[in-house]
Amino acid sequence: MGMINLGAALRRARDIALSGGMVVIASIGAAQAADITRPPENIVYFVNGTLGDKSFFDSAERGVQRVKSELSVQTQTVEGGVDPTRWEGALTDLAEGGDYDTIVLGTYAMVPLVEKIAPQFPDIRFILFDGAVDYTKCKCGNVYSILFRQNEGAFLAGSLSARLTKAGIADIPAGSALGTVGAMQIPVIDDFLVGFEAGAKSVLPDVKVLKQYANSFSDPATGKEIAKAQFGDGASIVFQVAGATGQGVIEAAAEAGRYAIGVDSDQALIYQTSRPDTAKRIVTSVMKNVDNTVVRSITLLKDGKLPVGTAESLGLKEGAIGLADNQFTKAIVPAVVMAEVNKTKADIIDGKVSVPTAF
Repeated sequence: MGMINLGAALRRARDIALSGGMVVIASIGAAQAADITRPPENIVYFVNGTLGDKSFFDSAERGVQRVKSELSVQTQTVEGGVDPTRWEGALTDLAEGGDYDTIVLGTYAMVPLVEKIAPQFPDIRFILFDGAVDYTKCKCGNVYSILFRQNEGAFLAGSLSARLTKAGIADIPAGSALGTVGAMQIPVIDDFLVGFEAGAKSVLPDVKVLKQYANSFSDPATGKEIAKAQFGDGASIVFQVAGATGQGVIEAAAEAGRYAIGVDSDQALIYQTSRPDTAKRIVTSVMKNVDNTVVRSITLLKDGKLPVGTAESLGLKEGAIGLADNQFTKAIVPAVVMAEVNKTKADIIDGKVSVPTAF
């Protein structure tokens, strides 16, 4: 039975159920559950926001485009906008339309909506990145959740930053503080910040790490003001974990003659053509390789190997998290320092270094 026909059948069954025919829905759901690992044909990426953040959402979009070109699967991207009150209706419409057999979406904010909507559409697979449904509380056997061990990458960024403060680097004074700007005080953001501070203090136990939240993922002006204040308080490097708000942090670093660390994507490469002087001020980026994980998920789904109905945690070992090491990084970071950071990375993967987490 095709997607559109099954979707229509499910809706008809729902109508019957309202008059007491519950067995009809159950039989359709059970029949489809056996085929939940069927190869995908039409995928939609639902953005609970807008593209253009030069970070998290854009990384996922690159993955979706790779799915289309590399795996020959039809894809569509729908931007839900920044008003959270519209997300449930938009997501429900995508599921009810019957045009897609797989919905890709992400962030903690979508977890309660997926827990509510996914059980209503057992014929559709939901691939949820950067969040996990509670499988003990919802009938979410059609949901695959991806969690990232972002604290591991942030730990490396913190250890790198602390090492740079004692490496004699221009515009990074010895003994200078470090800064962090988070979008909001939520676990996934705090996981970055906890990892970064732990990494810095693993190198310099007394290093001062400043921290402030912007309370927005889409306010570059506020991000810039916070970063300017931290540079004024003695920070030489500020790590931003703030989506589009973080663009303001990067601008502040360029204007102050200091440095920033990007997040989610290799942000120096994003600026290298349009604003090369800004790119030179991005030491590295803690990359949450959402694009890789999206491609990985759809590849496994095509091969019938995706563990739908479970959550997986992906980090340095799986290549889901990493540090950017581009030409700008090489121009700032001495090879001996990067070698030390890579040794720390190997120790984390081997379990010799335990990284604290906010979860």
